[in-house]
Amino acid sequence: VQLQASGGGLVQAGDSLRLSCEASGRTGSWNVLGWFRQAPGKEREFVASINWRGDKKYYADSVKGRFTISRDHANKNTVYVRLSSLKPEDTAVYYCAANTRTYYSSRDNNEYDSWGQGTLVTVSS
Repeated sequence: VQLQASGGGLVQAGDSLRLSCEASGRTGSWNVLGWFRQAPGKEREFVASINWRGDKKYYADSVKGRFTISRDHANKNTVYVRLSSLKPEDTAVYYCAANTRTYYSSRDNNEYDSWGQGTLVTVSS
């Protein structure tokens, strides 16, 4: 499966953004889709994940209550993450990734076998 992430940009602290991840291929080509981010000089970290049915959603503690992951009802291959109440420390390249091999909603990026190219989110103070 190929993934295309989009929606990043430059915003001010407190603003919101919605990132999109479009998965190509047949419907149902992924089991779990996750969002990760990598800030300059830091390791890639888990942000949120959703399973294919959309009934299991997980968030990193740092974004819980501010970010919301969802799946498009019409196009089930599209997953969104809405970033709200953004902080300067949310500045990072955001990646979407798919787990096509297992149904495990992991926070470990090694469990994901397909990755998108990343979209940059910059939050100014």
